[in-house]
Amino acid sequence: MEPFITIVGLGSGDADQLSLGVWRRLQRMQERYVRTGEHPMLRLLQEEGLAYRTFDYIYEQQESFPDVYEAITEELLELAVNQARQAAGVGAGQPEGILYAVPGHPMVAERTVQLLRERCAERGVRLEIAGGQSFLDQAFISLGFDPIEGFQLLDASSMKASQLQPGLHTLIGQVYDTYTASEVKLTLMEVYPDDYPVVIGHALGVPGEEQMVTVPLYELDRVQGYGNLSLIWVAASSDAGLRGRSFDRLHEIVQILRSPEGCPWDREQTHQSIRKNFIEETYEAIEALDNDDPDGMREEFGDVLLQIMLHSQMEEELGSFSVYDVIEELNEKLIFRHPHVFGSMGADNAEEALVNWEQMKAEEKARKGRERRDSVLDGVPPMPALMRAYKLQKKASKVGFDWDQIDDVFAKAQEELAELREAAASGDPEKTAGELGDLLFAAVNLSRFVDADPEEALERTNRKFIRRFSYIEEQLRINGKTFDQTDLIEMDQWWEEAKRLREDG
Repeated sequence: MEPFITIVGLGSGDADQLSLGVWRRLQRMQERYVRTGEHPMLRLLQEEGLAYRTFDYIYEQQESFPDVYEAITEELLELAVNQARQAAGVGAGQPEGILYAVPGHPMVAERTVQLLRERCAERGVRLEIAGGQSFLDQAFISLGFDPIEGFQLLDASSMKASQLQPGLHTLIGQVYDTYTASEVKLTLMEVYPDDYPVVIGHALGVPGEEQMVTVPLYELDRVQGYGNLSLIWVAASSDAGLRGRSFDRLHEIVQILRSPEGCPWDREQTHQSIRKNFIEETYEAIEALDNDDPDGMREEFGDVLLQIMLHSQMEEELGSFSVYDVIEELNEKLIFRHPHVFGSMGADNAEEALVNWEQMKAEEKARKGRERRDSVLDGVPPMPALMRAYKLQKKASKVGFDWDQIDDVFAKAQEELAELREAAASGDPEKTAGELGDLLFAAVNLSRFVDADPEEALERTNRKFIRRFSYIEEQLRINGKTFDQTDLIEMDQWWEEAKRLREDG
């Protein structure tokens, strides 16, 4: 005996919208189950004396909707299998199966139906899905828009701001309660203004129960009456301002700037002509970071992003790649190099995570067939010399070329300082510059052994110098003096005073 489940849709709530085929199945089949008793159509079944069972009790037992849907699915499969076994036990013919009725259309916003479609075959259960008018049909009528204009249907329980497209009509279903409406509001506010008009629809198409109210977005969770038949509609808009937070809009703007109808200056630029801009914008972003300036970061990060967009657009015009290819490669790299997050490999701390990163990085290069490097030190790109020295030393240390203990590094620094003194005394500028470089290289070695980034350490000292020197300038202004009217002794006194006031040594 083959277990059998028939799924039918109860429509959006009005009995007049129920299809004849579904109604005949409801009348014919004896074992009827409905996902929830909270649906207007069930009044018709009661009036006609058609018994049914609901799964509302499962909602009360489970802590989350996914758990509810899992439990309902397993219950239905067990019921179908048990019915077939009982029929076989008494020698009856092929059982008629069980009927499962859901609100709307079975294939629209019905997770249990999707789970049944996935599992029936492997459990040996035959599945038949009959239609039913979905809430979408009535939404198009009541809200008055044509879906051919473009629309998207989102689930209130899982929607993300990245899914929102203001140019499309947006219908949001599964808005069961005020809490869910509040979550929807917060997500919409990431794209839409707080006072943007949205429409709340309750029981659309149900005579005597349909309600539609338009409210500003910020009041979305202050409206009462949310339930199983509630939805939210955000009308499509051509307002370019609503796309101001989207990456696609940025890409479009840069395309326009580089187009024949765009900006003459932007059209003329090449990779080389704006190379220095990339460097300058990066340092300005770093300055905002060092100053812990959120407003500055927001602006400067945008300027760095613009450089990436411009260079990517130049390549897109040549047909080599687009910025979306850049994003795709970055996404793939992040996932591949974090197996402890997106895979099965573990990492209990930052050190283990870094080991994973380096291991996957090496494997990634091997997979891509990158040319093997001749030297351990290959792969360190041009960068400020202090940073480059640090990276070169770290690469060499990984193969054992390093000092054994910090005392050896201090001794080396003292040796280089003595050689610098000797070179300076000789009056040979070339030799002196060489020895100065050796001393700085030794200082970078020291930074590694005391676990301090040399670039950050030097920048900290730069800021300290600026603060103290600014104090000297302030004292000169207070005393009505200029640098020509003071001397090193007086400036040194103010310098020491600045040190004591700031307590920064």
